Amino acid sequence: MNRNSEKFTLAGHAGSMEGLLDFPADTPRGIALVAHPHPLYGGTMDNKVTQTLARAFVALGYVVARINFRGVGASEGVHDHGAGETDDMQLLYEHMRGLYPGLPVALSGFSFGTFVQSKLQERLAAAGTPVERLALIGSAAGKWAMADIPADTILIHGELDDTIPLSAVFDWARPQDIPVIVIPGADHFFHRKLNHIKNLVIALWHGDKPAIAADDH
Repeated sequence: MNRNSEKFTLAGHAGSMEGLLDFPADTPRGIALVAHPHPLYGGTMDNKVTQTLARAFVALGYVVARINFRGVGASEGVHDHGAGETDDMQLLYEHMRGLYPGLPVALSGFSFGTFVQSKLQERLAAAGTPVERLALIGSAAGKWAMADIPADTILIHGELDDTIPLSAVFDWARPQDIPVIVIPGADHFFHRKLNHIKNLVIALWHGDKPAIAADDH
């Protein structure tokens, strides 16, 4: 934790949740919620990919909020296969909206965290409060029942991911016509490729999905 970070606790559905806020240098232009990988396989809010996403959003001027999911670190409760974790992430969303009213909210996650964030954005969109945008890294497609996602979602995956094969991500993204950004040589945890993630998210965040002309026939 650095001097621009602050620990916090938040009351969740299953007990106290441990969290961390990362602050940009200037007044925040938005809120980013970042979700970590699977808690039963060692995932925490301090995972290196999760930290990299936090740094990317801080560089974009967002205040970033992370929590440890149920049963991780000082967060109480037990793993709830994504349902309870989505509820807890929604509580974090509501908490941050209360602290920073009027700011847009972005969602991002890695691995299991992409499943949670896909479900949260679906829930918020159905309630008439869609998030600003999503950035999903190492999508859990093929392992978890990911929700459909907006067309401008940033999807980044490793070419050599043997935990969530690239083919499974294509199979999920293809019917939605969502582009997939592939990092050559990257494994599931993006060893030695973390700067690629940070630089891509920063570069692409404000870009729009390219317009694709309709076929002439």
